[in-house]
Amino acid sequence: MGFVRCTASRYKFGAHVSGAGGISNSVVNAHRIGCNAFAMFLKSPKQWVSKAYSAEEIKRFHDNCEELGYNPRTDVLPHGLYFINLANPDREKAEKAYGAFLDDLQRCEQLGIGLYNFHPGSALKGEYDAQLRQLAMYINRAISETKFVKIVLENMAGHGNIIGSKLEDLRTVIDLVEQKDRVGVCVDTCHTFAAGYDIRSRAAFDSFWDKFRTTLGMQYLASMHINDSKAPLAANADRHELLGQGFLGLEAFRLIARSDFLQNIPIILETPQKEDDGYGEEIKMLEWLEGVDDEAALQQEYKDKCAELQQRGAKSRQEFAAKFEKKKAKAEKATGSRKRAAGQADIVSQMGRKAARKG
Repeated sequence: MGFVRCTASRYKFGAHVSGAGGISNSVVNAHRIGCNAFAMFLKSPKQWVSKAYSAEEIKRFHDNCEELGYNPRTDVLPHGLYFINLANPDREKAEKAYGAFLDDLQRCEQLGIGLYNFHPGSALKGEYDAQLRQLAMYINRAISETKFVKIVLENMAGHGNIIGSKLEDLRTVIDLVEQKDRVGVCVDTCHTFAAGYDIRSRAAFDSFWDKFRTTLGMQYLASMHINDSKAPLAANADRHELLGQGFLGLEAFRLIARSDFLQNIPIILETPQKEDDGYGEEIKMLEWLEGVDDEAALQQEYKDKCAELQQRGAKSRQEFAAKFEKKKAKAEKATGSRKRAAGQADIVSQMGRKAARKG
C-alpha cells in the first residue's frame, strides 16, 4: 500500500524507515509512506563497524532525494547506534564509541545530511558532572573533525546515571560545546512524559515549552520524535506506544500539529509498528490533526477518535501500569529494608559507645 505525500502540510511529519539493501533505499521507503521528513540508521545498528558506502550508492542517495523532493540538509534525521556511549567512564570503551560516532557523522557528510541524532548515554559508575564534561569534549572533538553536520542530543526517559532525562543536563553539555551552531536538541514525547514532564493538556504542553525556552532556548530545538507512552507519567521507562493509545493520549499530538514553532523541523514517528504502512496511517492522522483547532476538538468526531484509540490501548496500559506499580512497591520495600538496617546499625553503634563510656 502506498501513501501520497502531502505537500500542503505545514509540518515535516515522517518516520524512521529502513535503509536495508542500500542507504538510498531509505529515501524511496520514506516517500512510499508519505513522509515529509525521515530517519534511518546509517549502518547496521547491531555491529560496531560496517563497510563504507560506494560512490554509486552515495550518488543514488543524492539522486533519489532530488527526484523525490527531500533536502538532506533539513529533511533527514539519521539515528545513532544505541550502544554509542560517549559518557562512559571507561576511556577505552568511550574511544571505541567515539570511533563509531565519528564514522556516522562522516557518513552524514558524504550524503549531504545536515542533522544527526543520538542518545547522550550514561555516566554509569563515573562521577556525573565529569562524564557530562567528557561527553561535551567528544562532541567538540567530533565537530573539529567534520564540516557541517549538526549533532542533535535527544532527551531521555531514564533516571539515575542516564544523561538527558533533565533538560538541565542538555544545557550543561551545550554550554561546554564551543561551536553552538553545530549542536541541537531532539525532543522525544515519550521520553519527555516518562521523565516527568506532562504535555497532555494545553496548559501542561505550554508549561513544558516555557521550561524548554528558559532552560535551553528555542534556537536549539532541531527535531522531534513523536511516540505515545506505554508507561505512566514520571515512570522513567522508555516504552513507545502507538499515537493516542498510551498514557499521553491523542491531545498531545494535536497540540504538536497545531504549534507553529514546530513547522520547520523533522518530526519523526518511532511508534511500534508491525509494518511501515502503519507509519503511513499515523502520518495521515497527524495531517488530519493539523485541521483540528480548539473548537473542533470539542466536537464529537474528535472525541470519538480519542476514545477509540484509548480503547485500543487499554489492555497494554493496564498491563504496564500493573508491572510498574509492582516494581515501584518492590523498590520502596527494598529502600525501607535498607533504612531499617541502617537504623539498627546506628542503634548498635550508639549502645557500643554508651558501654564504652560506662567502662
